[in-house]
Amino acid sequence: MLARRWTDLSDRQRRWILVSSIIEGALKIAALVDIKRRPAEQIRGSKRVWATAVVLVNSVGVVPLAYFVLGRRPQKNFS
Repeated sequence: MLARRWTDLSDRQRRWILVSSIIEGALKIAALVDIKRRPAEQIRGSKRVWATAVVLVNSVGVVPLAYFVLGRRPQKNFS
C-alpha cells in the first residue's frame, strides 16, 4: 500500500481531516479540564487512567465521549 501525501488528497479530504482533528482536540481538552476539576469520587475509576487514555489514545473523539458518558457519576442535587 502506498502512503498518500497531504498534497495527494482532495480539498474535501483535507477539510475532513482538519475538522475531525479540531473536534477531537476540543473534546480532549474538555475532558481533561473536567477530569482536573471534578472530585475523584464523582469519577468512575481512576482520574489518572482516564486522563492517560484521553491523551494517548487516538480515537477520533471516542475516548473523550466515553469519559463524558461512562466515566462521570451523576451529580446529586442538594435542593
